[in-house]
Amino acid sequence: MSVPAHRPPPPSGPTTPARTLSDHLRAWPDEALAHLLHHRPDLASPAPHDSAQLASRASARASVLRALDELTVLELAVLDASVVLGHATRDELLAVVAADPEVAGHALDHLLALALVWPSTSGLRTLGGVADALRGVTSRGVSGLRPVVPHALSSAEAAARVDRLSAPARALLTHVADQGGEATTGRARTPHSPEEATSPVEEVLAHGLLVPTQNQTYHLPGQVGLALRGGTTTSAPVDDVPPLATTERDPALVDRVAAGAAFECVRRTELLLDHWGTHPPTVLRSGGLGVRDLKAVTTELHVDAHQAGLLLEVAVAAGLLAEGFDTDGVAAWLPTHAFDTWAALGPAERWATLAKAWWHTMRLPGLAGTKDATGRTRNALAPDSSSALAPEAREMALRELVDLPRGSALAAGTGVPSLVARLRWLRPRRPSSRDEMVAWALDEAAALGLTGMGAAAAWAAPFVAGDVAAAAEAVAPAMPAPVDHLLVQADLTAVAPGPLTPELARAVHLLADVESRGGATVHRFTPTSLRRALDAGWSGAEIHDFLARTSRTPVPQPLTYLVDDVVRTFGTFRVGHAESFLRADDEQALTELLLHPGAASLELRRLAPTVLVSALPVDLLLPRLRELGQAPVVEAADGTVHVARPDLQRARTPRTPSPTATARARETAQVARVVAAVRAGDRAAAAAGERPTSATTPLTALALLRDAIDQEATVLIGYVDNHGTSTDRIVDPLRLEGGQLLAYDHRSEDERTFSVHRITKVGQAAD
Repeated sequence: MSVPAHRPPPPSGPTTPARTLSDHLRAWPDEALAHLLHHRPDLASPAPHDSAQLASRASARASVLRALDELTVLELAVLDASVVLGHATRDELLAVVAADPEVAGHALDHLLALALVWPSTSGLRTLGGVADALRGVTSRGVSGLRPVVPHALSSAEAAARVDRLSAPARALLTHVADQGGEATTGRARTPHSPEEATSPVEEVLAHGLLVPTQNQTYHLPGQVGLALRGGTTTSAPVDDVPPLATTERDPALVDRVAAGAAFECVRRTELLLDHWGTHPPTVLRSGGLGVRDLKAVTTELHVDAHQAGLLLEVAVAAGLLAEGFDTDGVAAWLPTHAFDTWAALGPAERWATLAKAWWHTMRLPGLAGTKDATGRTRNALAPDSSSALAPEAREMALRELVDLPRGSALAAGTGVPSLVARLRWLRPRRPSSRDEMVAWALDEAAALGLTGMGAAAAWAAPFVAGDVAAAAEAVAPAMPAPVDHLLVQADLTAVAPGPLTPELARAVHLLADVESRGGATVHRFTPTSLRRALDAGWSGAEIHDFLARTSRTPVPQPLTYLVDDVVRTFGTFRVGHAESFLRADDEQALTELLLHPGAASLELRRLAPTVLVSALPVDLLLPRLRELGQAPVVEAADGTVHVARPDLQRARTPRTPSPTATARARETAQVARVVAAVRAGDRAAAAAGERPTSATTPLTALALLRDAIDQEATVLIGYVDNHGTSTDRIVDPLRLEGGQLLAYDHRSEDERTFSVHRITKVGQAAD
C-alpha cells in the first residue's frame, strides 16, 4: 500500500560525501537549510553562529528526540537500518529495509533533509545520538520494529554463528529480538566454548551473540538481528500502511448534516453565554467549572458532558468566555466584551471563529465529566486539562478524512479504529493516550460541523489548508436559513420549523422549555417557564404580543388562559424589608402558607390579616418561597411591584494569540534570518582561514570535539580533575550532550564522562 504523502518532497541537497556534518551543512543550498529549520524549529532559536554550531545543536539529544517523534514507522525503520549498518551505501541501506525500495528511498531522502542521516566519506552515517535515542524504543502498531545496537561483528560471521545455534537457543534469541533487543541473563555463566554450554542462554553467550553493557544487561547486536530476520531489520513490512475502513455517503447529505451541526454549535454557544451574562457560575478554587454547573449546562443545552465541555473550551479559546468578577465581587465565568462583537456577526463568521479556536487550542474537552485515576470527576475548564499533542491529533485525523475521495466516509464501528491504527503508523512514538485524543477529535469535528456522517464536509479541505475565510464562505450557503416564526399548537407547544433567528431563539428559550430536537424543535410552555419570563421583566401584555407576532397559526385559547393564569397569580405575595415581610390581599393565601409543612424554615409570623413578617432577609426568603411553588415579587417603597431586569455582566477579553497567516509569515521571515546568519558565520570562518587542529577556547574546542565524533577520530585533551590536577588524555569522543563528553579513554580502557568546562585544550593525537 502506498505511503500517505502529507509532507511535500524535501529540496534536494548535495550528495557529495563530506568529512564532517558541519561541512555537509555548509554545502547545502539555502532552500535545503530553510527546509531543515522549518521542520526542526528548535535549531533556529537562538540563531546558530555558523554551520558548525548548527551541526552541534542538531546532534543534541533533546533535538534528536523531537525529530524522531515526527517520523513514521517506515522512516524509523530506515533510520534503524542506518544505525545497524553503520557505514553503507544507499543501495546497501535500502536492501535491509523490509519495504519497497522506491518508497524506502523517499523516506531516506526525508531523513537526509532532516540531517538525521548524512553522506560521509565512508558512507551514509546517522547523526550522533540517534542510536541511543532509538535503543530500547518499541514502536506501536508494527511487529518486529526494534532498534538494535551496532557491533563489530560482521554480517557474515553473525549469520554463521546464528546458523550453528540449536533450535531452543535460536528461539530464545528470536524472543529477545522481538522484545526490544535487550535482556538479562540472571546467574548464567559465559562458557569458554559452545560445547561447554548447558542451557540455551549459555549457548547464546558462548557464541557471543549478546553484548554485555554496564548496567548488567545484554543487547542484541545489529548484525545478529539481521541474521535472525533473514537479512532485514524488521520481521514485517514497514511500508504496509493500515488501510481505512470506509463506506459510501452522499456528499450532499454529508454537507447538510455538517452545516446543521455548525449552526447548532453557534446557536448553543450564543444561548449559553447570553445566559451566563446574567447568571454566571462561580470559578472553583482549583480553577475550572463545578460538576453541578456542568450538569446544568448539559440540561440547558440538551448535550452530553463532552459536547458541553467542547462548547466551553472553544468559547474560552476564542476569547468569548473568561474568568471575571460578578456584581458581588466573586470570581465567575463571564462572557467577554468580544462576545458582543461576535454575536453581531453572521452565522458563518461566528462558526469560523469557534472552529479556528478549536483547531489551535491545546485543551482537551473530552476530559470534562470523566473520572481520573482516583475516581474523582474531572471538572470542565480545569487548568490541567490540556496536552501539546491535541492540535496535532486534530490536524492528522481531519487531514486523513479530507484526503478520502469525495463520497467516502469512515465505516460505522470499524472506521475510527482503522484511523487510529493509521495514525499510530504515522507517529509510532506518540504515547497511547494520543489514540483517545484522535477519537475525541472526530467527535468534536462532527459537533463543530467540519464533518458529517463520518466524512469531511466540503469546507473542511480549505479549513485544514489554513484558509478559514474560504471555509466560512463555503459553509455560509449550506447553513440552514434562520426562521423568524413559530407554529403554536393547542397542546401548549410551539414548533420551530427550522433554526430560529438569534433574537427569537433567546426569547423562546426564556418563555418555553425544549421538549425535543430534530429537524423541527418542539418547545413547551409551562407555568414555570412563563414565570421565568415574568421574573426577567416581561409583562403579560408583552407575552401575548410576542406570541401573536411570532406564531404563524392562531394562538390557541389554552395557551392564552395559561398566560393569564400565571400573570394573575404572579406577585400574589410581595416581599419587603422588615427584616422582610409578606403582604397579600388574599388572607386565605397567607393562612395556607403559614400552615404549609415546608414553611417552618421561613420563620414567618402574622402581623395583620394580610401581612406576615420573616426573620430571613429578602435574598433568602425569595428562593425559599419559590421552592414551595409560590411566585412572589419584590415590592418597592411606594407599594408598586419592583421587577428588575438583571444587568449584563462582562469580563475583560483575554489575549488569545493563535497561529495565523501573519504568524506563519513571521516564522518564514525568522527562518530566512537564521539562514542569513549561518551563511554570514560561515563566510567569517572561511575568511579567518582553515579550522585549527588544536584549540584552547571553549567554542573552538567544542567544534573540534564535534568533528572528532563525526570522523570517529582520536584526539588529545587536557583535563582538570576534581582535585585540580591537569592531565593529558587520549580519547575517542562518542557523544557530546548537556555539557558532558562521553568518550573512550585509552588510559583506563573504558568509557568515561568528562565535563566540558574542565577540558582545557583539544588537539590531534600522535600516531
